[in-house]
Amino acid sequence: MKHTLIIAEAGVNHNGSIELAKKLIEAAADAGADIVKFQTFKSEKLVAKSAMQADYQKKNLNSGESATQFEMLKKLELSEDAHYVLIEHCIKNNIKFLSTGFDLESVDFLHSIGIDIFKIPSGEITNLPYLRKIGAKNLNVILSTGMSDLKEVENALDILIESGTPKEKIIVLQCNTDYPTAFGDVNLKGMLTMRDAFNISVGYSDHTPGIEIPVAAVALGAEVIEKHFTLDRNMEGPDHKASLEPGELKKMVKSIRHVELALGDGIKRPSESESKNILIVRKSIHLANDIKKGHVISADDLIMKRPATGISPMKYDEVVGKIATKDMLADYLLTFDDIL
Repeated sequence: MKHTLIIAEAGVNHNGSIELAKKLIEAAADAGADIVKFQTFKSEKLVAKSAMQADYQKKNLNSGESATQFEMLKKLELSEDAHYVLIEHCIKNNIKFLSTGFDLESVDFLHSIGIDIFKIPSGEITNLPYLRKIGAKNLNVILSTGMSDLKEVENALDILIESGTPKEKIIVLQCNTDYPTAFGDVNLKGMLTMRDAFNISVGYSDHTPGIEIPVAAVALGAEVIEKHFTLDRNMEGPDHKASLEPGELKKMVKSIRHVELALGDGIKRPSESESKNILIVRKSIHLANDIKKGHVISADDLIMKRPATGISPMKYDEVVGKIATKDMLADYLLTFDDIL
């Protein structure tokens, strides 16, 4: 059975609170996600103090036209000590801890504490020094590709591979970097384009409302699903409104696991559960009329009816023109012993 790696993206929805972050871990574990992921950054190394917030951030925060990303992000940093606390809480709740590093110092810190998967966010796909640093670590890499065209994805993959990470360790995620993403902007088929163009494993990072698109991505072959979640969409913060609440996250995980089961192994054959119904549901050749011994059987003498315990209708041509060996009544289930 296929097992899709499901990443519950807590991101910065902890709002700077360790206790809230712990509750997010518990919710992700309860939902059945494989990984709960946070974000690691030093605001001074991530964004210029004059950089304005994105439109969706201004809208979600009611922050006004002059609001800066630095002011927003500074409140959402996780300290290095907080990482140890959260890792321990993940171990306690039997879920894997992961965090995205957004600057070179944070990448090195995450490596130093044993993070063995590097998630590259869409905004860093054109950051050459960043890509080289991660590529040189030769660990598993998940690369989001929001805002990118195919050539930019190719360039990023080339840098990671040339720096020391083999393609077999990289998974590329289709993604749209708008919060929330309009359904018409998702372009799930882009995931398949990248898979075929680069002969690489693919997945999907979702920012749409609801759970339908991640589930559809799994049906198309996504090996990783990443989805933002929060304890309450009405909380203040840049990403809450584009996130699932715990019950929705649980429903998404359950739906994905159902799709995995339904995909099967691709071999076309009767399932064990339906095999018992073959004789009941299929048909065999019966007599439509009373006939006498010696009668030459014509098409008008035959009717196909359930059950399938007699001669298969696929042998119809072998029956027409044969001679009855005995008298038989209408509705009789014909066998080859009855004709010659």
